[in-house]
Amino acid sequence: MIVEESLPPSAMAHPRDHRVTGLRSVEDTEIGQLLSNLVETSRDGDDYNFEEADGELPGGVSSSGGSNGSSVETAAGRTDRVHKRSLSNLEIQPINDDTNYTVYHVGVLMASHLDSPFDLERCGPAIDLALELVNQSLMKMHNVRLSKVQRSYATCSGSKSPGLAADMHFKHSVIAFIGPACAFALEPVAQLADYWNTPIITGMGDQGMFKDKSRYQTLTRMSYCQCRLKLVFSSIFRQFGWRHIALIIDRSDLFSLTVGKNLEYGLKDEELLKFVRELDGNDEEDIDAYLKDASMYARVIILSVRGSLVRKFMLSALALGMTRGEFTFLDVEIFQSSYWGDHYWELGDEDDFKARKSYEALLRVSLLQPTSPTYQYFAEKVRYLAKRDYNYTFVEDEEVNFFIGAFFDGVYLLGMALNDTLNEGGDIHDGTAITRKMWGRDFEGITGHVRIDDNGDRDADYSILDLDPITGRFEVVAHYYGSTRLYSPVKGKKIHWPGGREGPPPDVPKCGFLGTSPACQGNGDMIILYGLVGFGIISTFAAAVTYILCKQMKLNSELNNMSWRVRPDEVLLEVGKMFGSKMGLQKLNYENFSLQQFGLNSGRVSIASGNSQLPAQLFTTIGIYKGERVAIKKVAKKKVYITSTLLWEIKQARDVSHENTVRFVGACIDLPRPTILILTEYCPKGSLKDVLENEAIQLDWNFRMSLIHDVVKGMAYLHNSDVGVHGKLRSCNCLIDGRFVLKISDFGLRTLTTPSEYVRDQNYYNKLLWVAPELLPATVIPGTPATQKGDVYSFAIILEEIVVRGGPYETARQFLDPQAIVERVALHESPPFRPFVGQRDCPPDLLDLMEKCWSDSPDDRPTFSGIRSSVRLIMKGFCENLMDDLLRRMEQYANNLESLVEEKTEQLSMEKRRTEELLYQVLPRPVAQQLLAGEMVQPEQFECVTIYFSDIVGFTALCAQSRPMEVVDFLNDLYSTFDRIIGFYDVYKVETIGDAYMVVSGLPERNGHDHAREIGLMALAILDAVKSFTIKHKPEYQLKIRIGIHSGPVCAGVVGQKMPHYCLFGDTVNTASRMESTGHPLKIHVSEAAKQILDKFGTFRTELRGDVELKGKGIVTTYWLLECSEPDPRPPTPMRNYNDNEVPFPILFPAIGK
Repeated sequence: MIVEESLPPSAMAHPRDHRVTGLRSVEDTEIGQLLSNLVETSRDGDDYNFEEADGELPGGVSSSGGSNGSSVETAAGRTDRVHKRSLSNLEIQPINDDTNYTVYHVGVLMASHLDSPFDLERCGPAIDLALELVNQSLMKMHNVRLSKVQRSYATCSGSKSPGLAADMHFKHSVIAFIGPACAFALEPVAQLADYWNTPIITGMGDQGMFKDKSRYQTLTRMSYCQCRLKLVFSSIFRQFGWRHIALIIDRSDLFSLTVGKNLEYGLKDEELLKFVRELDGNDEEDIDAYLKDASMYARVIILSVRGSLVRKFMLSALALGMTRGEFTFLDVEIFQSSYWGDHYWELGDEDDFKARKSYEALLRVSLLQPTSPTYQYFAEKVRYLAKRDYNYTFVEDEEVNFFIGAFFDGVYLLGMALNDTLNEGGDIHDGTAITRKMWGRDFEGITGHVRIDDNGDRDADYSILDLDPITGRFEVVAHYYGSTRLYSPVKGKKIHWPGGREGPPPDVPKCGFLGTSPACQGNGDMIILYGLVGFGIISTFAAAVTYILCKQMKLNSELNNMSWRVRPDEVLLEVGKMFGSKMGLQKLNYENFSLQQFGLNSGRVSIASGNSQLPAQLFTTIGIYKGERVAIKKVAKKKVYITSTLLWEIKQARDVSHENTVRFVGACIDLPRPTILILTEYCPKGSLKDVLENEAIQLDWNFRMSLIHDVVKGMAYLHNSDVGVHGKLRSCNCLIDGRFVLKISDFGLRTLTTPSEYVRDQNYYNKLLWVAPELLPATVIPGTPATQKGDVYSFAIILEEIVVRGGPYETARQFLDPQAIVERVALHESPPFRPFVGQRDCPPDLLDLMEKCWSDSPDDRPTFSGIRSSVRLIMKGFCENLMDDLLRRMEQYANNLESLVEEKTEQLSMEKRRTEELLYQVLPRPVAQQLLAGEMVQPEQFECVTIYFSDIVGFTALCAQSRPMEVVDFLNDLYSTFDRIIGFYDVYKVETIGDAYMVVSGLPERNGHDHAREIGLMALAILDAVKSFTIKHKPEYQLKIRIGIHSGPVCAGVVGQKMPHYCLFGDTVNTASRMESTGHPLKIHVSEAAKQILDKFGTFRTELRGDVELKGKGIVTTYWLLECSEPDPRPPTPMRNYNDNEVPFPILFPAIGK
C-alpha cells in the first residue's frame, strides 16, 4: 500500500538523539564486522533483491513508490536467490525483516565499461555497501529505507546522462543523486539537480568549474578539486623557500592541460610563476629547448604532462646535466593507474637505468591513499561484490582507489544529513536544506578524515613522494592536509636530494640564472693581471698579447651582452586609435603571444594628405618598451638557438647607427614557438610603398629626390659597415619617420628573420621582383644569398617605383604575373627584360643612373658611393630639405581646415536636430530625452490612466474587395486624420496594428483625472471625423469603427534596444481592448471605472448599456458615451485635396515640400 512520506510516530518521539557524527563512533572491528555481515547475508540472497525499475516486487508490492516517491515494502514473498539482470536498469531493494518501511529512492548514475577508475563496475559495490550501512545504522530507527535506482551510460558525455537523470526524477521521484563522476556528464545533471532542488553527490568532479556553487547549488564533491592543487604546490615551495617556478604544460592531454592551467593561474597570483610554456605532446617537440628556456628563469620545474612525456623530459634533463642537484622537478599523478598515463620510469628498454637515475630529481604529488586496516577490509569486500554483482574482476595489483572510497563516504554523508533532517522533523524532499547539512561538516570516513567546506567541496589530503635510489620505488616523504593546508613531513622519512646534496637546491643560483651575476665576473681582471705579469717578462710580446686579449674580451663582452633580449612581460602593446581616442596598453605575456589571435596586431598611423580628405590609415604592430614606442615584427620560427653566429649578427645590427637606418632595439625569443618578435625603431609615417600607393599624397620632384637621396645615404652607410649587405632591399623596407626622413630597415639578423618555412605563392614571387638576375637561380627565400651589387639592382627597381609612382614592373604587370616576370628576368634576355620608364617620366640623368644600376652584368653596376655622387649632381635645383617644403604646405592645409570644420559642424547640428525630432515622434518626449541623455529608462507604475482602443468594422471584407495599395492608402488617410485629431489633446499614441488604433492619456506625464476627459473628448472627435470620412476607392461606403474606453492602473516602460518600443502592461490594457471588441459600430463603449471619472466633470452625457460579459471579468456594467457639453478645442479641419503633395512632417523632411 502507499503511505505518506511523513515520519512514523515512533521515530518522531524517540528519546535518543540519533545524529551520527561519522564512522569514528563505530569501532574498526565493528565496521569490518558490519561490512562482513552485509556481504555474508547477500551471499545467501537475504540482503539485496534485484528487480527491474518499474517491475513488481515480491508479494505484489509496487516498486515505483507512488507519486511522492515512497512505498511500503515487506519481506513477504521475497526470493532466496539473486536475480541477475542488466545492471544499467536495476533497483536494489534491501529487505531484512517484515517491518513496514517508508521507502525513498536514491538515483545512482554512473558510466559503465569505460575502464576508468570511477566507472560503475568499480564504484557500484561501494555505493551498495554504503546504502545498506546507512539503512541499518541510520534509517532503520525511523522506519525508513533508501532504495537504489541505477542507470548507466556508455560514454563520458552530456548526451545521455541528463535524460537518464530526468527519467529517475519523474518516474521514481528520487530524493538524491549519486554520481556522475566524469565532468561532461556531471555538468548537465548537476544543473538539473539544482533546478529540481535535489542533492547530488559525486566522488569525482575535480574540474575547477564545479567550484562555482551559484550554478550547482546542490552539488557536493567528495573527492579533490584541481583548483586546490595550487595550495599543495604552494606549501611545498614555502617549505623549501622557492619563489622562481617554471611550468611546462602538455595541451594535447586534457588532464595535463586543466591541471596546468589551474596551477598557472594560481601560482601567478602568488607571483611565484616566472616561466610558462605549452607544447603539443603528440608532436616531436625539442624537449631540450624547453628545458634550456626554463633554466633561464627557474631551478624548480613543474611538468604538467602525460606520463610518457615525464620520462622523456627527465631523460633530457639527465643529458643536459640538470639532475645533479641544481634543479628539482615536480609532476602530478593522482594515483598510480594507466588511466592517468604511465608515470613510472621502468619501461623495459635500454634507457631504464638512466631514467631511474634521472627520477631521483623528481618529486611527485598524489592523493593520499588510505592504508588503514578498515580500508583494506573494505577493499576486499568491494573486490568480492564487484565480481559477484557486477561481473568485474580487479586485476592484479589494482588498488581499490580513492574515488571508490569517496563514493562510499558520499553516500554515508547523505545518510547523516537525512538522519538529521528526520530527527528535526524536516522535509526530506528539501534538497537545499539537506545539502546545507552536508556542507561544513567533519567526520571520519572510510577514506580517513573527511572535511566538507562551506562550499560543498572536500578539503582533500595529498602525499608528496620521492624516489628511493636503492629500491627504485616512490615512497611517501610528506603529506599535505586539507584541514591545515600545511606541508607535513613524515617522521623517519627524508627526501633523497640528487648529487649527494643534503638539502634542496637554492631558489636562485649563486651566479644567477644566466650566469651574469657580478659575483662571478672576476675572470677578466685575472686575465689582465696575467697579461701585466707577462709584460714584465717579455715586454714586446706581452704588449701584443695584451692588446689582442683586451680586444677579444671586449668583443666577447659585446657578444655576450644580453640586453637585447626582451622578456615578454617588458613589452606593452598599444591597442586603439591615435585619432581622438586614448591608447590602451596591454602586456605582451605568454597568453597573448599570438598578436593576430588577440586582435592586437594593429595600431593607427597616418600620413597627412594634400587635400581636405581624411588621412590615409596604415597598420603596424606598435608597443612600448622601456618607455619608448617601438615597432614589432613577428617572424614564424620553429627553433632559435643562441649561437655565436646569432650573437655576431645581433652585435652588427646594434652597431648600426645612422640617420637613414632604422635602429635595432631587441628581440623576444621566449614566446611559445613557432614565434619570435623583433623590436625596432618606430616610424609613424609608414613605408615608401605605402606613400607611393596613397593617391592623397602629392609627390612633386622635391619630395621624390629627397626620398631617393635618403635611400642612397642609408645604403652607402650599410655597405661600409660590418653588416656589409642588405639582401632584402624593397620599397616596403624603406620606412619614413615623423620628420619625413626615409630610413632603411630589415637588414642583417639573417638567423632570426629567415623563416623556417616558406610557400611559393603570389607574395613569394612579388618579393623576387627586386632580386638581381644573377641571384635568382640560387634564391630560395628572398634575402639569401645577398651581394652589394644585388642591392644596387634592388635600388634601381625602387627608383622605377618612385618615378612611375607604382609597383615594380608597373607596366609589365598589366599583362604578366610576377612569376612570369621573374622567369624572364632570370633568362638574361638580350636586351635584358626590365621595367619600362619613359624619357619624359624623369630627368635624363636619373634615367641613365637607373639603367646603369639594373645592368645585367653586376660588374657594370656602380657602387653606392658612386651613386651618391651622381645623385648629388642630379639634385642641384631641387629642395634638399624636405621639411621646409612640408611646412609651407601645412600652412595651406590649416587655412582650409578651419572653414571645413565650421561647415561640417553646422551639418552635424542639423542632423542632430532631425534625429531628435524623429525620436520624439517614435517615443514620448520625456522618455526620448532620457534615452538621448544616455540614461536607463526604468519601468514605471501609473495608478490610473485611460486607454482608448478602436478598430474598423468589416475591415476583413473591405480588404477582400480592395487591392493592397488601396488598403494601404485608405489606412494612411484614416490614421493621418486620427493623428491630426489627437494632436489637440493631452494623449499619447501607443501603436497601430492593422486596423486597431491605441491611445492612452495620463502617462508618461501624469495629469490627475484629466486623462479620462482628454480621451473622452478625443473619442468624440474621432467618431465625428469617421462619420464624415470618405474612402477614396469606395466613396459610397460608410466607414464604421468600434471604440472602447477603460480607466485603471498600468505599468509602462521601454522594451528592446534596437527599434525600442514604449509598451503598456497590465489588466487595464486587456479590459480596454475587450471594451472595444464588445462594442457596437459608431459607438463609444465606456467601462464603469471610466464613467465614474467622467462624471466628476459633469459635462459628459452617458447612457447605460447594461450588463456585458467580458472574457476574464465575467458580467460587468458598461455605458455608451454620447456627447460632451464642452467646446471642441480643435480648429475647423480643412478639406484635404488628394491631388496635392502634403508633407506630414516638414521638420524632418524639409526638402519634400519645396
